[in-house]
Amino acid sequence: MLFYEPHLRDTAVLPHDPFKAAIAPRPIGWVSTLSTDGAVNLAPYSFFNAVSGAPPMIAFSSEGLKDSATFAAQTREFVWNMPTWDLREAMNATSASLQRGASEFGHAGLEMAPSRMVAPPRVAASPCAMECKVTETLTLTDIDGNRTDRHLVIGQVVGVHIDERFIKDGILDVASMKPIARCGYTADYTVLDSLFQMERPR
Repeated sequence: MLFYEPHLRDTAVLPHDPFKAAIAPRPIGWVSTLSTDGAVNLAPYSFFNAVSGAPPMIAFSSEGLKDSATFAAQTREFVWNMPTWDLREAMNATSASLQRGASEFGHAGLEMAPSRMVAPPRVAASPCAMECKVTETLTLTDIDGNRTDRHLVIGQVVGVHIDERFIKDGILDVASMKPIARCGYTADYTVLDSLFQMERPR
């Protein structure tokens, strides 16, 4: 079995860092935010996940102080929008580097929908969106105590939007939504379109 220390990786053997490829699939943090002066931002984040069930909390990490992390820290609000197979091209378009204040919604041809509990809008076409209030922002440090330019934003979910077409017998049919996820290298994605069940041991 190959072993390496991340900072000593043999680039002749592993020319591309496999870290992200190994942590897969990763749900995509398609985050919409609003600045204090009213600029709307929408961007996908590769480092995103749920971090608590009660209260429900989700978090995304920004590599550099990008607009989403900056705006969320300013207003203490953000919305997570589920990216799906049908929205894959639009989601990808929102990763373009636009000037601060330029609309990713307009750039990707997406319609905004109003949120109920927070000011940032949501993606109207997304079948699921979660409105969040920021509870904490952290600048990550390494094992030597050095501050990194990596910024974690944690939000408590205060409102949830679900397209009722995907609720069947009281259960959310996630596979029918076809959410997409990141799978490592620059262009690698996957789609969730089937499930299997396993009962937990008693």
